Amino acid sequence: MSYSIISNGRGRDYWMESSTFSNGAITNELDWQDDALCAQTDLEAFFPEKGGSTAAAKRICAKCEVKPECLAYALAHDERFGIYGGLSPSERRKLRRRS
Repeated sequence: MSYSIISNGRGRDYWMESSTFSNGAITNELDWQDDALCAQTDLEAFFPEKGGSTAAAKRICAKCEVKPECLAYALAHDERFGIYGGLSPSERRKLRRRS
């Protein structure tokens, strides 16, 4: 395994685990974001003001094919803000406590 600095495009850089396959292709932990529906919409819906509605973001997440990867990322990186994988920060905290 190797690591790369990856920018999420929102001012945050991460050290991400990368894998090199036998064909020489390199993938990283954020490859799923290329297929994320949220990347094609207004990101403000995914980061509502405190007490704001999460319904619009959750509707988009419900249709997204990379929802499991998104949620796994948020849980692995303790994302404390925004809707990831269809869950709000408080829903992710509850999920962690149950696990």
